[in-house]
Amino acid sequence: MTANWASFTEAEPDLARTTEERFGAFTHHILATLRKDGSPRTTGLEVRFLNGELWLGMMPNSLKALDLRRDQRFALQANPGEGQSMGGGDVRISGWAIEVEDPALRAAYTEEVEPPESPEPFHLFRTELTEVVRTYVEDEKYLVVQIWKPGEPLRTLKRT
Repeated sequence: MTANWASFTEAEPDLARTTEERFGAFTHHILATLRKDGSPRTTGLEVRFLNGELWLGMMPNSLKALDLRRDQRFALQANPGEGQSMGGGDVRISGWAIEVEDPALRAAYTEEVEPPESPEPFHLFRTELTEVVRTYVEDEKYLVVQIWKPGEPLRTLKRT
C-alpha cells in the first residue's frame, strides 16, 4: 500500500509538518536508489513539497534517474545538519518514484519551482510513500522512533 504526500499529511499532520521542516532546513539531502546489480547507490538531491506531492527532480540521464526508471524504489534521508544535535530529529522517507511525462504537469512544476531560464530537459518524479520514520531524543533520556505506513496508525517506540 502507498500514499501520496497529501494523504500522509491528512493522516498525520504533525509528523508531516515536522518532516517538511526537517527537509526545509537544508537544500541537499540523501537519496538511495538501486543499481542494476541491486546494490545501493546514494546521491545528493533537492526535494520539493508542492501541491500535495513530494517531488524529486534530476538532471537528464543522471545515474539516480536511470536507477529509478529501472526500479522505482527509493529511500530519502533529510540532511542531519552540522554537529550532533539533528535539530528536529532524523527523518527518512521510503517509497516509489513515478516518473512524470505529462507536459502540462511538468510545465506547472517548472513554473512553480524554477526560474524561466532553468535548464531543460530534466527528469521529474512524484512519490508514493510506503513509510515515514522520525527518530529523535526526548528529555535527553529517551530515543523515540515514530513510524508511519499507509493504512496503519502511527507507531511510537521509546527506548532508554
